[in-house]
Amino acid sequence: MTEPVLSPDPVSDDLAALPPLGRSRQIMDALARYIQARNLQPGDRLPPERELTAALKVGRSSIREVVSQLSALGIVEARIGSGTYLLRQISAETIYMPLSLSADGLAEALLMTLEVRRGIEIEASIAAARRRTPEDMARMQEALEEMERTHHREGGSGKADFAFHMTVYDAAHNPLFRQLLEQMRDIFERFWDRPFDRPDFAARSFPYHRTLFNAICAGDTAAAAEETRKILDVVEEDIRNMRP
Repeated sequence: MTEPVLSPDPVSDDLAALPPLGRSRQIMDALARYIQARNLQPGDRLPPERELTAALKVGRSSIREVVSQLSALGIVEARIGSGTYLLRQISAETIYMPLSLSADGLAEALLMTLEVRRGIEIEASIAAARRRTPEDMARMQEALEEMERTHHREGGSGKADFAFHMTVYDAAHNPLFRQLLEQMRDIFERFWDRPFDRPDFAARSFPYHRTLFNAICAGDTAAAAEETRKILDVVEEDIRNMRP
């Protein structure tokens, strides 16, 4: 991938020196504002460390600490000899929650993430059924059709499945749904790429994505919750059946 060219405007145009207290949080907020002001996209490179230290009037160790925190959150990636790259968009309003997962084996980890996903996704589907707009439904339909094409072609849907669910979160019009799931994305993807070496894992849940879409489109909150619950019940059953 060709490295993006940074704007020729001085970094200091969108960054200013910081007071001495609470540096880590201030640096993180300043970088978020900078990313938003420059409209940086995933894959874009952040300014070099020396430019950040000069603009913010902080030490390099403080910059490195914040880059390490953002890397742990899956927001940036530091590449040796190349620089620091944005992995996902953030803004000054983004809430950061460092997440970690320790479990005895793949199945246990999947069940732990599923418990969290169950609570968030059912509520998100209810909110989406109440608040969805025609534009939301168009994006959701496009994502669903891509998921269905991927499923028929490959027997599973992987990232296309996740992308569909993200359109449901967006249709809920509560940014916390997307923020929470985005910050758990790395945990999900680490285990869900090819769990148990089965690309068709949880394929039985596939038909319920279309019925979930229909429920949200109809504004039926009870049906949206029920179809989401069906998806997650199938996933849980498959995990338990595959445990050693």
